[in-house]
This record gives sequence, C-alpha cells and structure tokens, in this order.
Amino acid sequence: MQDIQQSLKAHKLTQQDFKQICSLLGREPNLVELGIFSAMWSEHCSYKSSRIYLKGFPTKAEWVVQGPGENAGVIDIGGGIVAVFKMESHNHPSFIEPYAGAATGVGGILRDIFTMGARPVASLNSIRFGDLCNKNTLGTKHRYLLRGVVKGIGDYGNCMGIPTIGGEFSTESCYNGNILVNAFSIGIAKKEEIFYGRAEGIGNPVIYMGSKTGRDGLGGAVMSSDSFNEHSASLRPTVQLGDPFTEKLLLEACLEIFKENLIIGIQDMGAAGLTSSSFEMAGRANSGMRLHLDRVPMRENNMNPYELMLSESQERMLLCAKKGCEKRILEICQKWELDCAIIGEVCEGDTMELLWYDEVCAKLPISPISENAPILQRPVKIPQYLSQTTHKQVGFHPSHSLEEVFKTLWNSLEISSKQWIYEQYDSSVQGNTYRSNEGDASLLRIKENGVGLALSIGCNPRLCYLNPKEGAKRAVAKCGREIAVLGAKPLALTDCLNFGSPENPEVMWQFKESCEGIKEAAAFLQTPVVSGNVSLYNRSDDMEIFPTPSIAMVGIIQNPNEAMDAKFKKVGNALYLLGKNKLEFSGSLYQKYCLNELMGDLDPLDLKAEQQLWKCLYQGIQTHCIQSAKEVGSGGIAITLAKMAILSELGCKIQLDVAELFSESPSLAIVEIPQDRIQDFERITKEYGIHSTYLGYILKESYVQLNDIRFKIKDLRQTFYHHFVEIAQKL
Repeated sequence: MQDIQQSLKAHKLTQQDFKQICSLLGREPNLVELGIFSAMWSEHCSYKSSRIYLKGFPTKAEWVVQGPGENAGVIDIGGGIVAVFKMESHNHPSFIEPYAGAATGVGGILRDIFTMGARPVASLNSIRFGDLCNKNTLGTKHRYLLRGVVKGIGDYGNCMGIPTIGGEFSTESCYNGNILVNAFSIGIAKKEEIFYGRAEGIGNPVIYMGSKTGRDGLGGAVMSSDSFNEHSASLRPTVQLGDPFTEKLLLEACLEIFKENLIIGIQDMGAAGLTSSSFEMAGRANSGMRLHLDRVPMRENNMNPYELMLSESQERMLLCAKKGCEKRILEICQKWELDCAIIGEVCEGDTMELLWYDEVCAKLPISPISENAPILQRPVKIPQYLSQTTHKQVGFHPSHSLEEVFKTLWNSLEISSKQWIYEQYDSSVQGNTYRSNEGDASLLRIKENGVGLALSIGCNPRLCYLNPKEGAKRAVAKCGREIAVLGAKPLALTDCLNFGSPENPEVMWQFKESCEGIKEAAAFLQTPVVSGNVSLYNRSDDMEIFPTPSIAMVGIIQNPNEAMDAKFKKVGNALYLLGKNKLEFSGSLYQKYCLNELMGDLDPLDLKAEQQLWKCLYQGIQTHCIQSAKEVGSGGIAITLAKMAILSELGCKIQLDVAELFSESPSLAIVEIPQDRIQDFERITKEYGIHSTYLGYILKESYVQLNDIRFKIKDLRQTFYHHFVEIAQKL
C-alpha cells in the first residue's frame, strides 16, 4: 500500500483518481498504465478544472471551417484558401530552462499548424517577465530569462524559415516566480486539403516519423500541471530539447505526404508524447489501436515502455496511413533523412493495447482516458483583494504636471521600443511580410489569393486583476481594434488562458469570469474562438500570477497595399479622437508608475460602441478620409501621439485637458484627416454614431507640443529606442 501511495504522489494522482482507475480497469494498473493515466488526466492534457467554463464559447461563423477540438482552428479567407492558427503556452519549461523551453514552445505550435496540412507562414509571441529593473539577484535572473527566451524563440523560428512578425511584452512583479511564454503561429492551406488528427479504418497502419525518442521531456505534461517552489530547478530533465533543422525536414516531409494523399490522419507528439497522440487520434475516431513499442525508433539504450509512452522528445509525428501506402511514406521519410517505422495498426473496439516484444505491457480503454477524463467543479470565491481595490476612486492627481507624467511614462519599459527583441527575429523571410513589430497589428500578404491577413496579440493583466470579466472583454476588443485601424476586418481569435492554481477558489473565480468576458465580447463582435489553450498552476510559492487571458486575433483586408499605418502624412492635416474619453485610470500606466498602486474597477465595456468604431474606421479608410490611424493604448492619447510622431518625423500641436491626455479609456483611436475631407469625415462619424473630438494638427517642426509643453522628436526617439536595450543587456 505504501508503494501505491508513493506512486500516486509521484504521478500527481489522488486516491479518488486511483479508485476511478481501478473501477475502469477492474484491477489495479501497472506502472505503464499509471503513467498514462497520470499524463492524460493531468491538468495540461485534460483541462479537468477548466473544461466546464470553456463550454459556450462562440465557435461558429460562415467563415469558420474548423473550431476547437483539433490541433488548430481553421477559417476561410477566400479563393479556396484557409488560414490555420493557434496559440499555446510554454510557461513552466521556459522558466526552468528559458532557451530550450521557448524554442520547443515555438516548435510545438508550428507542428500544430502543419499537422493540419498547412504551411506555417508567420508567428507571434506574448512574453511576460518579473522585475527586470530590480537591482538585486531577482532582476539579474529575469534579464537572464528574457535573453534566453528571446534567443530560443528567434533561433527556432529563424532556422525554420518562418517569420516572427509581431508580439507583446510586459513586466509585472506577479511574474517574478513564473514567467509566461505564449506562442502563436498561422499557416495557409487549400480548403480541401485540411488533415485531421484521427486514426480510423480497421487495419490501417500507424506510423511513427521524425526524430528518435529519448528520455528528454519525461513527465513534462505532469510538470506543467503543478506549481513552482524552491525545488523547481530539479525539474530541468522534464524540459524538452528541440532541433529546428529536424523540424524543417519534418515539415517538408509531412507536406509531401499530404500532397500525395497517403494518410487518413496525423497528430503531433506534443505534451505526453506518444500517449496523447495515440489516445487522441483513436478517441476522436472511436477506434481501437495496437502499438508495438519495441518498434519505436530509440535514441538511448535500455529504454522501456513507460519511457517510450511518456517521453516528450521533439519533432515527432504519429500517422494513420492508408493501407498500402506504407512503402511510399517510408521512402519520403528516407528522402528527408527522418526516422520512420510502422509501429501499430487501427483495431476494432475501444481498447489501446501496448506490446513490448509481443507481450502485452498495458491494456486500457481509450474513450474514458481521452474523451471522458474527470471533470472537476472546483470551489469558486470572489477574491478578497477586490474588497480593497474596487471601492477606490482613481483619477488624475492634480499635483502631477503634464511634463512629469509624460516623461515618466515615456521612460517605462512598457512604452520603450522592443526593437532589441524583434531584431533577433527574422521578420521578412518568405517575402510576404508587409508590416511587423510597429505596434498595432502586423500585416501579411497571402500570395495564394492576394489578400492581406492582419494579426494582433494582447492582454492587459492589470485590468484582468481588477476585473477579470471586463479585462478579458477589453483584451478581445483591443486586438480587434488594432486590426480595424489598418482598415481590415477582424474575423476570429485564439486564446491562451494563463492563470494561477486551480486549487485556489479565488483563481477559479478569476478564470470563470475571464471566460465569460471572452464569450460575451467574441459573440457580440462576431469574432469566434476557433482554437485555444489553458495554462494553470502559474504560481510560485504563495504568489499567483495576475489572470492573463492572452488573445490573438486574425483579420482580413482584400488589398494589403491599401492598409492604413500610423505615420503622420501631411503638415496641416487635422487630428481627431474617435470615441468617448471617459477619464479611466484603473490599471493604467499612469496609475502604475505615477501613483505606484493598482486600484479601482472597470466600467462595463460598450461593445456596441466598439463595433461601431470598427465600422467607422473601415469606412473612413476605404473612402480615404482617414490618412493615418492608431488605437489609443497604454499611456493614453499623449503617448499614442508621440509614437505616431516618431514614426513620421513630423510633429503635432495638441490642446487637451491634462487628465484626458493620459486616460486609458477603451474604444478610442486617433485619426489624421485632410482639411478638405473634414465634412466627409464628420458625415461618416455621424452615420456610425461615433463621438469625435478635434485634438489639433500636424506640424512640419520636429516636436510634439502637448498644451504648452514641447518634446523634441529627436529626444523622444533616443529614449524610445535605447532604454529597453540598456535594461535587457544589463548583466
């Protein structure tokens, strides 16, 4: 009995789990079977704590080809072409081993894309760290983590020849013990050539292809379903090691196999490796499967069934081939210098039978493990901290001068250019990048049908901490708004829901509320959720991260040459604010850096106003009334105008109440209007019911004048492009 208890503890299984396992099997499990249950019923693989709140996400629209449930979501972008995209986390591995963790995070999300039959064409990322500016060992550690993560992302993507064209970065002390690394990728395919992760057809062979299996990554899925503590450094062996050059070969081999129509289904061996891929493929098709584990290509000596089933070695795929096509698949793999072996076949029934040199080493029912894992309804409780934060009125302090606040915010890490990061990513490879890393959305030309895809990613975790539901709604709206200021139409989104421990009722309340916010915003704004990921246990000792529901959105513009940018165009043109500035400071940069607090609540987001703003921007850009545009984000109007100025080298003169300059109300955009088109512009704003405010005009002089204070563009550029570099490179 003592041995069983120790085994259950090592596998993060409860006594209740063990009873359920024994009931399913009619006996006690052996070690291989226990390991399989542990991986498949882990939080990372089963979503057992989160699944009840993921129901009800809007997932359908006329342009949605495939929603959640497969390796990635698929939307129709015209001309028989589809876009395939998803976002996933690699938080825990990246904290333990930043370079390898971030690199394999990129590799994993790319495999999710080309597993669907699509060639990856671009990547984004969202990365969050702790106190980088801290002068003690904490700051040194996070600067080390930052450098490792950025190099891991850059090296893997660059070696694969896939451009990284945008991203998001932020720092908060809540990430001191648990950084976040979220990776997004998008690929392109013909609509009729999408492949799915299913193993069906009795007698069809199951084929292993890719790298050999080693012991790296053992227990990765289980590790990602636990919190960090002082012993977390010992988890390094659970972090996978990636090889982008092998993945490039795997990509090309898979696409060749797809082109020749040799398979029924395919699945990446990601979290839980051969276990998850085999059980999920069989489970989706209601099939059985038999695997001969001794036939799996092995990288190390004396490996056993337990290790082969749970290894998370990278760059591996599991195929369900059409009977008779085995030889051709083996030839293609040999051509691309990949290991390949027929390791099993699809069977009748609902049983996974694992053999080791012709002896059964595990025999398990498939659907209870893959499709019907335990669902937990964990306790929820409104966080205690909200009783202190929500009743605090937050405004602009009268003692703060315009010049003081502007310089403080402009010098912050959030505002400073992340060029040091982006320069390590190849953003122009493949030759289809129209715009990257300039703020707002990135833009990609799709050569197959000529359209442009706008990609945005973001979330303000401070807002989600103060009000998880409204913060999540604003994350959806902001990503859509960044696409709308380009003149593109937002179509669909993927999410990566990063939260603390589900064993904490306050965290589960945050999760529940955030899901409701995404559901409400995505449904109203007609941007369905087509794929996603949940990452829980993002905590260290007693510190939970802020709720961080990262959103990545995809939009379309028919002619990418007509996309709008944020550069001022002509001296004398008028600058207007679209939307109502409601003087909101809760969770703002002003509050963080000038008041050193995080207090207040968020007003409900007016989704109708947000939707109308998108339509107004689209119409204004289509009719050429609007000649530059930028959504108002962190730092408010003052910071947004300064960014527009340094992009164009033209100045501007603005007259506005000081508080209005730094407010961070949602649903705002700044637009440039030619003097002879102002009446047309006013007609459009009236048509869509959008409030507009005249701010000022564009100057030929190289300064930004806010009321009576002038800031030289030369000085603004110097700070903007150099401050972050100095911090990031500091040892």
